[in-house]
Amino acid sequence: MADLYLFDGYNLLHAGEYADARELRDSLASFVALKGARGVLVFDGSGTDEAHGPLEIRFAENADTLLERLAAENRGTHDVILVSSDAAVRGTSGQEVQKLSSRTFLGDLEAVEHSEESPRRIRDRLDPATRDALERMRRGET
Repeated sequence: MADLYLFDGYNLLHAGEYADARELRDSLASFVALKGARGVLVFDGSGTDEAHGPLEIRFAENADTLLERLAAENRGTHDVILVSSDAAVRGTSGQEVQKLSSRTFLGDLEAVEHSEESPRRIRDRLDPATRDALERMRRGET
């Protein structure tokens, strides 16, 4: 089963040190592409749904409700990882769903991106052809 990451957009945005939603989106698109996973980043409110490679960006009147529905619909066919610090959405997503708080996920993400090994960033460890392929995947140009 492939991994499916469900991200609580504003929850992650406020927990991290991102300048804006676009910076968060780009970081998560790179993360899921590198993992060979899919992701859905859900924000409260209105906006244009879009895809950036294996990361979908969705807007909903109530992001928690959409995250709960996506977890329920996919937990039988994917290993679902829900990233949110919202206790209510984490509690109703089902015990088959792995749950990570936003801070825990961001800490793990930062540790991967800023490891003490040299070179410091994951992309620096990749050859140019792989970096280009991942960038095209992130943009949905596969």
